Amino acid sequence: RRIALPRLWVLASIEGDRKDGSRMRPEILDHAGPLLADYDVVLCDIWGVLHSGGDAHPEASDALMRFRAPNRERGAGTVILVSNAPMAAVAVGHLLDGKKLDRSAWDAIVCSGEIALTHIAGKGYRRIHRIGPQRRDASFFDRLPGPDIPLNEAEAIACTGLVDDRRETASDYLALLQRARARGLPLVCANPDLVVEVNGVMLPCAGAVGALYEEIGGTVFWAGKPHSSAYAGALAEAERLRGGAIEPARVLAIGDAVRTDLAAAANAGVDALFVTSGIHREAVMTDGRIIAEKLTALLADNRMPARAAMPLLRW
Repeated sequence: RRIALPRLWVLASIEGDRKDGSRMRPEILDHAGPLLADYDVVLCDIWGVLHSGGDAHPEASDALMRFRAPNRERGAGTVILVSNAPMAAVAVGHLLDGKKLDRSAWDAIVCSGEIALTHIAGKGYRRIHRIGPQRRDASFFDRLPGPDIPLNEAEAIACTGLVDDRRETASDYLALLQRARARGLPLVCANPDLVVEVNGVMLPCAGAVGALYEEIGGTVFWAGKPHSSAYAGALAEAERLRGGAIEPARVLAIGDAVRTDLAAAANAGVDALFVTSGIHREAVMTDGRIIAEKLTALLADNRMPARAAMPLLRW
């Protein structure tokens, strides 16, 4: 079935189309050091840029550590990791420790799970039906008020993903979502990603469930990229750490997904570095090399700009 994209992403693609057309033909880089020298703050995606399911990519970690090291021209750079992980922020930090990402590579973490939890608390939801793998996403579900509530007694739904993302698709939840829509229940989507690559396999995410619910008329709160909740929170954290306002021209977003990372950058009015070896690898690369014509076509088709592109983040 055709999945409708969240409305904000469509707006972002239109805004991106208004930018200089050259940003649809970004410079292809082997090394990011000279580019990073133009910025004070990096908003960096995690999955697909810093790791792909296994240990952290050493060159990506090194690039962020070098960016954070003080230099004579601009002082120390600030790195905010911005993830659509449906987890508590502290749990993301522990996960990255396990993947051998040095903590000196980043200053703070803003993640969709934490954004969703803040939204749920602000709304005062108490009776919540849960969709997602309870054990894997325990850091999120354990912070919800009360136990898992049956759908017919719930006042809201919290979705972190599919219960079995290797066997299920969003359509397996259609009947449940139709019942929820009939009751007018809001759905809090704790991960707006449609898919994630795990060891070369594309698996559906909570965003696919949220998109389907929105398609049938349900109300969805999207916690995370490309929505303003993600980069607004990340920029606020960067300003707190740096002790003052930050010019958008001095902020670079780094990510591997057109729909989330590049759209979030367009929405926030900041530049983007597109890492192509993630979920769009097959669309723009051949034998590990970016094909300029394919890259231009992908960005133009989605009306989404980027300042530069590279296969893997490295200094």
